[in-house]
Amino acid sequence: MSLFGTGALGRVVRSGVGRRRVQTVVIAVATLVAVASAVVAGSLMVAAAAPFDRAFGKQRGAHITAQFDPVKVSAAQLAETGKLAGVTAIAGPYPSTAFRPVDQAGFRMPTLTLVGRSGPDGDVDRVDLKSGRWPQKPGEIVLAASFEGPAIEIGSTLKASGAANAQTLSIVGFVVSAGKTADAWATPAQVEVLGSEGRPVTSQMLYRFESASTKEQILADRKKLAASVGSGALLGTRSWLDTKRAADQGAAATVPFVTAFGALGIVMSVIIVSSVISGAVGTSLRRIGILKAIGFTPREVVRAYVAQALIPAGAGIAAGVVLGNLLAAPLLGDTQEMYGTASLSTAWWVDVAVPATTLVVVGLAALIPALRAGRLRTVEAIAVGRSPRTGRGQWAHRAIGRLPLPRPVTYGLATPFTHPVRTLAMLLAVAFGTVATTFAVGLTSSLSEVGASQDTDGRAAVTVTTTKLNNVAPPPPPPVGGSAASPTPAGDGVASTSKPKVAAPAKVRSAITSQAGTGSYYGKAQSEVAVAGISGSVQAGLYEGDSRSGSYEMLSGHWITGKGQVVVPTRFLERTSTEIGDTVRVTYEKETANLRIVGESFDTSGNELEIHADMANFRSAEPSTFLVGVMPGVSADEYAQKLAAVLQPLGGDAATNAPSEQKGVILIMDAMAVLLTLMLVSVAGLGVLNSVILDTRERVHDLGVCKAIGMSPRQTMSLVLASVTAIGVVGGLIGVPAGYALHHVVMPVMGRAVGTRMPSSVLDVYGPGELLLLGLGGFVLAMSGALVPAGWAAKARTATALRTE
Repeated sequence: MSLFGTGALGRVVRSGVGRRRVQTVVIAVATLVAVASAVVAGSLMVAAAAPFDRAFGKQRGAHITAQFDPVKVSAAQLAETGKLAGVTAIAGPYPSTAFRPVDQAGFRMPTLTLVGRSGPDGDVDRVDLKSGRWPQKPGEIVLAASFEGPAIEIGSTLKASGAANAQTLSIVGFVVSAGKTADAWATPAQVEVLGSEGRPVTSQMLYRFESASTKEQILADRKKLAASVGSGALLGTRSWLDTKRAADQGAAATVPFVTAFGALGIVMSVIIVSSVISGAVGTSLRRIGILKAIGFTPREVVRAYVAQALIPAGAGIAAGVVLGNLLAAPLLGDTQEMYGTASLSTAWWVDVAVPATTLVVVGLAALIPALRAGRLRTVEAIAVGRSPRTGRGQWAHRAIGRLPLPRPVTYGLATPFTHPVRTLAMLLAVAFGTVATTFAVGLTSSLSEVGASQDTDGRAAVTVTTTKLNNVAPPPPPPVGGSAASPTPAGDGVASTSKPKVAAPAKVRSAITSQAGTGSYYGKAQSEVAVAGISGSVQAGLYEGDSRSGSYEMLSGHWITGKGQVVVPTRFLERTSTEIGDTVRVTYEKETANLRIVGESFDTSGNELEIHADMANFRSAEPSTFLVGVMPGVSADEYAQKLAAVLQPLGGDAATNAPSEQKGVILIMDAMAVLLTLMLVSVAGLGVLNSVILDTRERVHDLGVCKAIGMSPRQTMSLVLASVTAIGVVGGLIGVPAGYALHHVVMPVMGRAVGTRMPSSVLDVYGPGELLLLGLGGFVLAMSGALVPAGWAAKARTATALRTE
């Protein structure tokens, strides 16, 4: 208490805090919400900025990673590209290929991009050896540190493929590449060996430019490279901006909406704190006059009222820091461990900066009404007391009194005009509460639409699989390098404990078409492919037949309609600097096809890329599932049971698709939105409660007079509730459009954070009836806040009210 004075001043402060319990709680809760939201937003912003920038700068990461066709451009020509205007450093060319190894346990790993380099250093992409050493001869390999684990460590071996005669590669180290230029590295000779087995080999070049901080600059740099080599020589590129965004996406999607809630909380806390202190000054004029009369200086009065705001604010700030850290934990936990470090806790300076800033804001918000208390003249304050100024709002009473409504209602409707500043604060509290509710309803509805749009397989009534694992007697002993205890996908040349029985796709198609009740169907295979210009594997959905019923929502272009076409997400276009109409080279197993991009799909899978193409592009591809739609009136359960009875002897199966459930980050964001909204609405309700209590106590003598001349408790309650009716209606009319606009600003920003645009189905989630109900929410919020003081006023005894001044 020494900060605000000791002795008499300290007792005044403690008395004010203890006597005004409602105001104390309102300030504490308002600051708690503001600080909790700001801590979460700040933590996510820090997590989204580190540690990529530090690691990328240290390693001199590549601004552009380019893949060239070695048949169309020589190494000497590629070296000349280092002399192009704006190029500051190059590295390469390095031979590069894609392969899908099998580990010692027999598990088939994802498709990896392997690059041949003689060492980890270079003018660009100076990768860090986390452990082990660099490969020195064929048969040795280093992997990205993200692959390190109990089954894959230094000294472990990998088979280059699932074939029985595949080359064995020994892991000699693990490295960290901030720019993600590859998944594995070996000697150039080793890459050529794998290329001689039928895998296509490309030439990788790494570039740094003078200007590469924006997408437009990257596109301009890419055009320079494409123009410097022959037509078709540049197969693909990857921008460092896409790599950075992929590293940031663990928390980036949640930053926009949490920041919006944080801003609402901070603004609301400023409004409410100012209103509370202003109300405390307005209802304590006689007390202020007495304090001055017994010797308190104006400065001490100001300090006393600022302290009465800062003490509960300090408690709310402390609780808000704790709550903010708890809320941020699940979101930060979703951030991937990157580049040998992790950002899984709130930065210490966020826990310091946010409370300090909030304390200053609250102090300034309290200072203005406190200065008014300090300037009051002693005689005037004692004489006026807490009665409202004579004549204020009388015009409103005369005008509203002419309405054909009961007198208690018209009296209540005119009450807000007596204290316009207090009314404005109450109106803003209701409006901001309605904004938060409208925004949260739109946010959760949009997230539901996002989840539904990504569950394309769930639209089919029945899923038919072509493979059914039967638990039978153990198979024969595995070959050398395999393990009978380790199940492996069929066809890899490694034994497993479950013997797969595969139904021929032709027989499955025949069974589906002959089954009564079949409406439509299409085949699908989910696999991994390699795309020129992109390191690592890319998920691919390969379709057979008319797959329009299972198509992704399109942002531009159209869904695949035949061979030679591919649909890609927005991130693919940005990462490869391509656009609709361009051609990309896709490798499936050992088959390569040049596919034309015909559509841009709405895909929220984050860093993962998934492309969609016709199965006819690859001769060896076969559907692993069939998605079936049944005819109207046909029971999906009965259909699936009958079809399963036909397929199971063949090795297939059929099952009804269950409704999809939201999970993961969508559930976390939904829960966060609901929690933060409830907190903001509670603060708004407390703001209304505080203002109505001040009005009711200020007019308690008038209420006593009204009761003495015959006003019933019910009429008294209607008077108090009517005083906030117009505020609730107007607050709703203001809050709903503002919340609608906020939703349409934040959702596209969230989409850009995960590398996509938002379709209209995700943005246009409000219906007319829903907007009307949300507008009524402002009225309900105002009524809820006024209900308790209205009940208190109704139960107050007439004699007690008349004696109160």
